[in-house]
Amino acid sequence: MGNLVKRTLLLAVALAALAYAGDYALLRLRMVFPRWGAAFDSVEMERLYAIALKNGKTEYELDAQRPEVTLPCVRALFPHLGYSPCWYLRRNSEKPIPMIILVPMRG
Repeated sequence: MGNLVKRTLLLAVALAALAYAGDYALLRLRMVFPRWGAAFDSVEMERLYAIALKNGKTEYELDAQRPEVTLPCVRALFPHLGYSPCWYLRRNSEKPIPMIILVPMRG
C-alpha cells in the first residue's frame, strides 16, 4: 500500500511540474510570436478597504490617494517572471483589502 501512495504522489508532482513547464514555454512563445496572443496584460482594480470596527461591524472606504490602480499581469495559468496570472487578479480585483486598526499598548 505504501508503494502505491509513493507512486501516486510522484506522478502528481511530475504532472504539476510538466504543467508549469509547459505553461512557461507557451508564455515564452507568446513573447516571441505576438500573433499567437499577448503574453502580458493589465487589470484595473479599485482599492477598497474593509476596516474592522470595535463593535464587530465593517466599514468600507475607497483609498483617498489612489482609488484605482492598474496592475500588470501575465496571461498564463501560473505566475511567471514576477507577475501574477491575469485570471487570478481579475477574480480578486473586487475583493476589499482587509485593514485592522492597531492601538499602541501603553507600557
